[in-house]
Amino acid sequence: MLYLVSTPIGNLEDITLRALNTLFLVEIVLCEDTRKTFNLLNHYKKPEQSLPKLISYFEENELKRIPEVILELKKGTEIALVTNSGTPTISDPGFKLVRECWKGNIKVISIPGPSSPIAALASSGLPTDKFLFLGFPPNKSGQRIKLFENVKSSLESLSSTIIFFESPFRIQKSLEDLKEVFGDIEIVVCRELTKIYEETESKKISEFLEKFEIKQPKGEFVILFNHKN
Repeated sequence: MLYLVSTPIGNLEDITLRALNTLFLVEIVLCEDTRKTFNLLNHYKKPEQSLPKLISYFEENELKRIPEVILELKKGTEIALVTNSGTPTISDPGFKLVRECWKGNIKVISIPGPSSPIAALASSGLPTDKFLFLGFPPNKSGQRIKLFENVKSSLESLSSTIIFFESPFRIQKSLEDLKEVFGDIEIVVCRELTKIYEETESKKISEFLEKFEIKQPKGEFVILFNHKN
């Protein structure tokens, strides 16, 4: 059986009892970064508990790992998959493994928990009944603009809140492209959710661009907007 276990996106207390019980129950935990998972497990480990075997599982080695993992699962080994933070497979490695489990009639159970897109949406003040999650936009400006144009067209038939991730290194360029397609609309920017320096701000794109010109952006960003709101 494969368990998809959600882990904290920042604050270590944001983990469920079920998630902890599962992680200390399984024989193997597939980790995007074994060091981060070790620190998490070691933080909650009780004296009588032993740590499961930690195996690296990230985008670059995913295709190599899948046959090995499927073989173990078919033997009856119970395995958990975690990412560095949040819910596995959501803009993180894992969906290809889940797909192969379905093909092989291997049971997959999701242990729900933290998810930064949902956390950001809930506190954004934007409509929550319909939303579209884009993950990380493409690296190249032309491809980003094309994506935003396609999103704008789709919103003509189905109004929804748009959510996407961005890194501190590309957020200014992404916001410039967003402004080119949608105009100087008001957006919500969430930074470092659940962490010490968590911020959620609502401003026009131009105001964020001015802010980032003055001070280099840092941290992990979730951007949201609903241009009909």
